[in-house]
Amino acid sequence: MKKLFTERHGQAVPRVAEALDENTRNGLLTLVSTRIGEEWFGLSFPVGCGDGYAYAGTDLSKLRETMKGYRVLWPDEVDPSAPPDDGRIFDLVEFAYELVAEPQNPSFHSYMGHMHYSYDRDAGRERFAREVNRIFERNGMALELRDGEVTRLAPAVLHESLAEAVFHTGDRVLDELLEVARHKFLNHSVDVRRESLEKLWDAWERLKTLEAGNDKKASAKALLDKAATEPSFRGTLERDARELTDIGNTFMIRHTEAGKIPVVESAQIDYFFQRMFSMIRLLVRATGRGT
Repeated sequence: MKKLFTERHGQAVPRVAEALDENTRNGLLTLVSTRIGEEWFGLSFPVGCGDGYAYAGTDLSKLRETMKGYRVLWPDEVDPSAPPDDGRIFDLVEFAYELVAEPQNPSFHSYMGHMHYSYDRDAGRERFAREVNRIFERNGMALELRDGEVTRLAPAVLHESLAEAVFHTGDRVLDELLEVARHKFLNHSVDVRRESLEKLWDAWERLKTLEAGNDKKASAKALLDKAATEPSFRGTLERDARELTDIGNTFMIRHTEAGKIPVVESAQIDYFFQRMFSMIRLLVRATGRGT
């Protein structure tokens, strides 16, 4: 669907919501229900034609039983007065993406009294994802169906770099920590995003040990020296590095002892992640470990 009037004239809903509202939930349920009715699951669950043609629509009983086996919602049976939690809606969307295929070249088989179809899996997934993402976009959801998974849109300043990030720092452990942190931060669950801070701060501690030096303190100094030669900026980096280390030890990020300050709100996670990621990205670029 093309951009509508309000979007073309700067009145689109900001994409900041992280929990599904009624309109978005119903839109997603209706989309999947419509695709079931339009035979988009006929490639995965075909009705065989008695005349030998393979694809004569969708075997709804097999589709339904499979969804039950996976504990996935049947969209037409959701009670509006007791809506399912967001995770179950996302399960349905991801399940549908995996199995849809766009029906093409429909023809009526008069002898058997039904339709025949050919299917295109890639076209079906691409169109389904585009429709899901338009529902998210129109309702201001900070969510996106990407490669078959519902992920959270990072704040605008981080979204592009995180979505396309591939870490090649020359240190396998650091690369793995950064990749796990990135993946968890883009998750729609606040609890999982909170775990991204732990991995990012672990990556910070790892990065501080990679330069030459007799101990961690000396290695960290060498890291900052490589990153900045101008005295004022070098001093700013050192103050920020010290603050970020203190944040990891003060808040419930790397440690869970009593007395640590919990990170509760999504906005707090965004703030801490953005600060630390910006520092790490600057340092790995400045030291020739990444782009």
